[in-house]
Amino acid sequence: MSPCRSSVPKERSRIPVTYVPARNTIFLAYALAWAEVIPANDIFIGVNAIDYSGYPDCRPEFIEAFETLANVGTKAGVEGRRFQIHTPLIKFSKAEIIHKAVELGIDLSLTHSCYDPTPEGLACGECDSCLLRLKGFREAGIIDPIRYAKK
Repeated sequence: MSPCRSSVPKERSRIPVTYVPARNTIFLAYALAWAEVIPANDIFIGVNAIDYSGYPDCRPEFIEAFETLANVGTKAGVEGRRFQIHTPLIKFSKAEIIHKAVELGIDLSLTHSCYDPTPEGLACGECDSCLLRLKGFREAGIIDPIRYAKK
């Protein structure tokens, strides 16, 4: 391993070490601010609560709480404009997400899930995110089009 490369643990725990504090809170806060400005009532986020790593901000309870916050913590919400957070992938398995992407013509070779890629950009094939991605492709019966350092 290169001395410049991060050391992302490969073992699984309740909440993985790859958890990024408040990541989806930040994404949703920016989306909410922009929605209030443009104006838009609908905000979409691709969180998943079925085949996910245990991130607390991917759960339906978090989304519901943020939607409540959006409607009580903004000028638009207080004045009666209701925001709705949409999570179209929240109940999909990884295999279902992959099938939907293929159905929509998404080039999955342009996607990446790895938290510890090589300097050349290859997915490690061992981190929690890589393992979930590989499992999803396997269950979908589709070959993952990206290259891995280990598989």
